[in-house]
Amino acid sequence: MSKLGKQPVLLPKGVECKIDNMVVNIKGPKGQLSLNVVKKIKFVQDPEQVTLVIEDDKECPSKFHGLYRTLINNMVLGVTEGFSKQLELKGVGYRAAVQGSAVNLQLGFSHPTVKNIPEGLQVKVENNVLVTISGIDKQLVGQFAAELHHLRKPEPYKGKGVHYVGQYVRRKAGKSAAKK
Repeated sequence: MSKLGKQPVLLPKGVECKIDNMVVNIKGPKGQLSLNVVKKIKFVQDPEQVTLVIEDDKECPSKFHGLYRTLINNMVLGVTEGFSKQLELKGVGYRAAVQGSAVNLQLGFSHPTVKNIPEGLQVKVENNVLVTISGIDKQLVGQFAAELHHLRKPEPYKGKGVHYVGQYVRRKAGKSAAKK
């Protein structure tokens, strides 16, 4: 049994949880999310909390116990508060703009890079260099932020690239420091 999986998932006011045929549906003020669950997991549902119980069986290891509890907890947090990630563009001429349902990025390539925004996400650009990605699905927010980060990873010599806000990039000296 997982220590984390034994803890109940608290449902704040305004959040509804419905479980039908191993599909968990969470509905809240910001939207609705659903998740398919392994058959060997049972749910004990109260009006204020949901507890996951796993049968001792070799077909369904206990590692799913903590995993599904965390996924359901993230769904509850998403429909109540939402998730966001911020990216910062560092470099001469690096800038971003939202054009309809796509993000247009100038990252030092010969042509602009255009990425379509997935459904369920909102993207804001401030000062042409600060990109904020927000939504109710934690996995979708993190995946899209990682895709934008991967387009031009921060390099260690000048620090140019797409950074997560607060990310530390270890700087290297370069050739001229080795000659001295």
